Amino acid sequence: MRKLTWTLLVLLIVLQVNLWVGEGGVRGNQQLAQLTEQQREENRQLAERNRLLEAEVVDLKQGLEAIEERARTEMGMIREGETFYQVIEPAQD
Repeated sequence: MRKLTWTLLVLLIVLQVNLWVGEGGVRGNQQLAQLTEQQREENRQLAERNRLLEAEVVDLKQGLEAIEERARTEMGMIREGETFYQVIEPAQD
């Protein structure tokens, strides 16, 4: 009977250690929950970025305003009849 008690006690200790520290235990589940939350936040940010890019693509396909804005800012283009002024500040020595 004494041997059985000790065997069951050792088995209980081993199972408790596995439950709290082992793979799939409490600590592992907490880490998994944290990783899941981080991934959800990253997915939310990427979904927002995709939404903005999709809106820009639709705007580029349908409207000339976005194309004109891009040409002005990225390529330095101006309309016919417009005058472009460039202000150059003197170098400070």
